[in-house]
Amino acid sequence: MNKITADDPQARSADVVAQNIAQLKALFPDAFTEGTSGGVDFDVLKQLLGAPVDEREEKYGLNWHGKRAARRLALTPSLGTLRPCPEESVDWDTTQNLMIEGDNLEVLKLLQKSYAGKVKLIYIDPPYNTGKDFVYPDDFQDNIRNYLELTGQVDSNGRKLSSNTEASGRFHTDWLNMMYPRLRLARNLLSPLGAIFISIDDNELANLKVVCDEIFGQECYAGCVARVTGTPTGGGFRALVNETDNVLIYLKQPDVEIAGVGFSDDDAAIYDKEDATGKYLTRSLRRTGGEDRREDRPSMYYPVIAPDGQKVYPIAPAGYESRWICGKDRYEEMVEAGLIEWQQVTKDGRKCWQVYQKFYLEGRLKQPSNLWDELEGNKKATRDLKALFDGHKVFSFPKPVGLMRHILEMAATDKASVVLDFFAGSGTMAQAVTEYNAADSGSRRYIMVQLPEPLDPEDKDQRIAADFCRKHKKPLNIAELTKERLRRAGKQLRKENPLFKGDTGFRVFKLDSSNIEAWQPKRDDLPGTLAAHVEHLKAQRTESDILYELLLKLGLDLAVPMEQKTIAGKTVHSVGAGALIVCLDKKIAAKEVERLALGIVEWHKKLAPAGETTLVFRDSAFADDVAKTNLTAILQQHGLENVRSI
Repeated sequence: MNKITADDPQARSADVVAQNIAQLKALFPDAFTEGTSGGVDFDVLKQLLGAPVDEREEKYGLNWHGKRAARRLALTPSLGTLRPCPEESVDWDTTQNLMIEGDNLEVLKLLQKSYAGKVKLIYIDPPYNTGKDFVYPDDFQDNIRNYLELTGQVDSNGRKLSSNTEASGRFHTDWLNMMYPRLRLARNLLSPLGAIFISIDDNELANLKVVCDEIFGQECYAGCVARVTGTPTGGGFRALVNETDNVLIYLKQPDVEIAGVGFSDDDAAIYDKEDATGKYLTRSLRRTGGEDRREDRPSMYYPVIAPDGQKVYPIAPAGYESRWICGKDRYEEMVEAGLIEWQQVTKDGRKCWQVYQKFYLEGRLKQPSNLWDELEGNKKATRDLKALFDGHKVFSFPKPVGLMRHILEMAATDKASVVLDFFAGSGTMAQAVTEYNAADSGSRRYIMVQLPEPLDPEDKDQRIAADFCRKHKKPLNIAELTKERLRRAGKQLRKENPLFKGDTGFRVFKLDSSNIEAWQPKRDDLPGTLAAHVEHLKAQRTESDILYELLLKLGLDLAVPMEQKTIAGKTVHSVGAGALIVCLDKKIAAKEVERLALGIVEWHKKLAPAGETTLVFRDSAFADDVAKTNLTAILQQHGLENVRSI
């Protein structure tokens, strides 16, 4: 039975560096040196790549002080965990949605094993870097402690955030150091068909574009949208009124398709004809515009038969031989489908036939534009959120639900999509996901991440929010407002849609240090250190805390189904239909081992998981090493090979 310790790779978040090296080694094994070190021979690697390597120091890109450290930070595994909070959640036992409180850098690291390649859409609305206090000054040495200090959970020793002003010389640098590792980690979570949408204003648009070109690839750039906010300001411009912000769009792979969007009433007005099938419009079957001559596509010049049997050829008004928009086979398919319409017109004093293709309105989508000027504006977003909070303006500058819905229609048409927002703010995207599910009976799920940034009752911009939290006996931080918005939006949705039976709940998790004690030997008291580490699990942590850390470290979904059963007087948990079986009882006597092991074997047979099962026990629970060895042997005799202790 192998033991999981704080230094074990399974006790950490995904090691991105190790994964990169493993992939490289699989492709180019001869580029690795022999021996235990297994280092990369870059000279051999260059030869195997078969192309010249640009070794110049100067090359196109964006560089700033701290970029190298920010890259390392993204590659450094987290030693933290996410602790479950059922009492703050809604529909804990059934919901698939997650609301996570914590520094999103650490949370993104912790999600790597469970959600890598599974997120269909990422939307973020990061800080616009306008010079106010910065909330994410990452500590490259100990980011968990940094997070605890920022949220007032430990003594900060007088640490105070400084304004990220232009005069400090760090205006763009600090912001880039914050964004860079988060975007790198976010890319790993995107599915092969995924996309990321980033709201940003002009302060950092240019820098963000170059950084995203580097991280996602310039070939994966899908466009930059100008969104009309509906709240003109002069901020950020010397002479021009600011009426827009921007949405940068990048794809996981260059060939990912962005879905079309629905037609507005104005768009639909041009569908001015109707038959038994529905509203439609017609367009000439003859090619118009460029490359419309017979010689351009000879195979598209052929006769079609009019209703009276007359042969009709594609002849341009100028008298030259033109061509149809499609070949003869495709034309026959359109005739069969009822998509061809004939009209008889008078031309030069005689009647002649003209042929048209029919385009029906129902189910038709249009290609999205890079100018979004017809969506809900920020004023409506503020009004709607204020109404949801009983007239209290607890958030400044929330994004509109209509904007989120538009993005979902473009990038989350798969009804089982996972949607991530790791700058959740007021939680607009979460509300949009549930409303979209109600509209099309979808089962999309969201993962929201928000720093529990403290609210200052003395700050005039935060006073109303702080008072609201006090009135409702909630901690004074932004994440509490996010959760409350999700609760209220869910209740409102069910009230307005009584027949909707979908998911309006969410599971709350909070970032914290690992449940496993790190090995910290004291040179002057080794016996005392050994005695203190007999139990590797922190005394104040619950069985549920440990169970969910195992899910994260073993790469299982945080909303995976769980069962529990009493076997030989011990509580045993089955996770993911038997993919993981856990017993964390504090005492397992030698005489109980056989009954416990055989009971687990029988339950495992009924669960019948598809793949290998991992079994985990509390290491300190066994009376002695003999009991632990016997339990392992019995389980392995019945095919349960992967037995671990913690």
